[in-house]
Amino acid sequence: MKFLAAILLLTPLCSVKISAQKPAPTRVITYRNPVIAGDFADPSVIRVGDTYYAVGTSSEWGPAYPIYSSKDLVNWEYVGPVFAELPKWTMGSYWAPELFFRNGTFYVYYTARRKSDKRSVIGVATTRDITKGFKDHGLIIEWTSEAIDAYVVEDKGKLFITWKAYGLDKDRAIELLGAELSPDGLKVTGKEFSLIKADPAGWEAGGAEGQAIFKRGNYWYMLYSGNACCGDRCDYQVGLARAEKLQGPWVKYAGNPVLFGDDAWKCPGHGTVVVTPDRRYFYLHHAYNGIDFTFAGRQGVLSELIWDETTRWPAFRYGKTTPAQAESPAGAGLVPQQNLNFSVNYERDTLRLPWVFDASLPKPKFGVRAAALEIECENPARTGNFLGHTIKKGSYTYAAEFVIKDNLFQNIVLYGDAQNAIGYGAGQNRVELWQVRDGHYETLQTQEIPDKYKNIRLELQSRYGRYYTFNWGVKGQKIDSLTSSVQIEAPWLPRWDRAPRVGVSVTGAPDQKSEIKAIEMKYD
Repeated sequence: MKFLAAILLLTPLCSVKISAQKPAPTRVITYRNPVIAGDFADPSVIRVGDTYYAVGTSSEWGPAYPIYSSKDLVNWEYVGPVFAELPKWTMGSYWAPELFFRNGTFYVYYTARRKSDKRSVIGVATTRDITKGFKDHGLIIEWTSEAIDAYVVEDKGKLFITWKAYGLDKDRAIELLGAELSPDGLKVTGKEFSLIKADPAGWEAGGAEGQAIFKRGNYWYMLYSGNACCGDRCDYQVGLARAEKLQGPWVKYAGNPVLFGDDAWKCPGHGTVVVTPDRRYFYLHHAYNGIDFTFAGRQGVLSELIWDETTRWPAFRYGKTTPAQAESPAGAGLVPQQNLNFSVNYERDTLRLPWVFDASLPKPKFGVRAAALEIECENPARTGNFLGHTIKKGSYTYAAEFVIKDNLFQNIVLYGDAQNAIGYGAGQNRVELWQVRDGHYETLQTQEIPDKYKNIRLELQSRYGRYYTFNWGVKGQKIDSLTSSVQIEAPWLPRWDRAPRVGVSVTGAPDQKSEIKAIEMKYD
C-alpha cells in the first residue's frame, strides 16, 4: 500500500485526465415566412401585455380590416374584423389601418374612400374589447385630394398623428405630415408639420408612405416605404430616417433603401415595428411571395432589426431582403406547420367560415338552414351574390357540393371584382364555365347533366394561382367518372392592390336561394 501511495504521489499532475461533459448546444427555434398567409397588406402590430395584435388592409373587401392575435409574433389566429358592418359614409379603399392602445382603449386609425366625393380620408374607431369589433367615430383627417396611411405615437404625454399627403397632387412632392391630437385621440388639434418629403429623383420616386415611427434612446426612428407598392410591376422598398425631436429635422439614412425585394419575397414594405419583452425589434410588413406573386397577394412577413451601438442606426438582421427562415422571438417554441385547410359538411358540421364579400355591392344575405348554406339570389351583378375566402397559397383545390335547381345557377368562383371573375356553375341540367372580363360576360363551355343526378360536386384546382382546372362530378362516384375537365389561365384576375378570392355565388331568379351542402379547401 505504501508503494502504491508513493507511485501516486510521484505521478505528474499533467498526466491526470479529467473529462467534463460539454453542455448540449442550444437549439435555435426558427420560423418561416409568411407568418400571416394570404392577402394581408399594410400590417399594423402592437403588443398589449403578453399578446400581439395585428390588423391589415382589406381594400375592396368586407368585412373591413381583418384582425389577428398572437402570443409570439409567429403563430397567429384570426380574431374578426374591425367593422363587421361597413361605416355608412365609406365606399371602399379600406387601406392601412393602424392600431394604437392607450389607457385600456384600442384605437384604429384607418383609410377609407368617402362616398360623397370618392376621396380617400382618414377615420378613427375605438373599442375596449378588440374581439367585439370597433365603434366608428368617423372622419378625422382630410387633406387636399387625399390623406392616407395614418400612424400615431405618444410623445411626453401628448398624442400625435402622422399621414401621407399630396399623393395625388401633381404640382408638389409627396410629403409625410404630422399634427397633435386631442387627449382622447379623436380629433386633430395642432397645426400640421412636415416630417420628410419624397425625393422624386431617387428610389423614392414613387412616393414615401407607410411610415412606422418609434423611439429608442435619444432618437426617433422611422421606417418608410417608397416606389410602387402594388401589382406585377411593383418595386416597393423600405428606407430609414431619424430625428432627435418628432417635429424634426429628420435625417434620412445614407444607405437607403435598407430593405428591398428578391426572388423569394418581392416588393416588401409598409409595416410596423414592435418590441418584444426581451428588447428585440421586429418589423411586421408585407411582401409578395416570389412563386404565387400577385395571385396570393401581399402577405404578412416578419423581419428583425438589430442595432449598431456606435452609429445608433439599425439594420435588418438577415441583410436587405426578407428572410425565408429566421430565428424566432423568445418564447415562440417549435412552430407547428400551419393548417390552412378546411372542410365543412353542413349536414353535420357547425364550423363558421370567415366569409368575405365585395364591399362595392350590397352585403349578401346568407345563413345555414336545413343542413345547407343558403345564399339569397338578390344581386343583379353577372357574378351573382358572392361569398369568398382569402387565398393563403396559390396551389390548392377548392370544391363545393350543391343540390341542383332548375331556375338557379350555383357557382364556384374566382373573383377579382364584379367586372372580372371566372365561374363554374351548375343548374337547369347543365354545367357552364363562364367569365366576366372588363365587364363583358362570356360563356366559355357548356355540358349537359343527366336528369337523374340531383347533387353535383364542382371542383377547382389551382396551380400557383395562374393555371386553373375545373371539374364536375356526382356525389357517390369518383370525381373523374363523370367529369368535364376544363383548363384555363387568367393572368388578368388580380386587381392592382389585391389578390382574387375564391368562393361560391348564386345567379338566377331573385326569389331563389342556394342549397350548398359542403365546402372544402385543401392546399398543396
